[in-house]
Amino acid sequence: MAEEQERRPAGELEASVLAALWAAETPLTPGEVQRALADGLARTTVTTILTRLYGKGTVTRDRAGRGYAYRPAQDAHGLTARRMHAELDKDEDRGTVLARFVSALSSEDEQMLRALLDGDGGSDSGTEGGTGRGDTGGTGR
Repeated sequence: MAEEQERRPAGELEASVLAALWAAETPLTPGEVQRALADGLARTTVTTILTRLYGKGTVTRDRAGRGYAYRPAQDAHGLTARRMHAELDKDEDRGTVLARFVSALSSEDEQMLRALLDGDGGSDSGTEGGTGRGDTGGTGR
């Protein structure tokens, strides 16, 4: 039972692995991620986390010897936007979800969203090589 109390949630482990990948300048193997984390995780645990992240499309991988080297599919901002799209896609009434989301925005966020929708780009659109619209990575609805 004590062992169960020491276990970290999968989301926390995934976040740690992603942070290590974002900090790296090149793709990392599971062993390299393990060393970068330096928190005592077994290599098999790191490999499992990377495999799950790959299955979710959060990381990409390339052959590296007999295994794989992993890199993030996008930066942290892109991942957050992707998660927002995924949540929006879960509800059939997109209009209501968006209306409630927008109604809860601060004045500053509302102005930023208006600027982005008008194509002004705001101070930092957070997109790389795109307008931010249509780059949903999803259904394109």
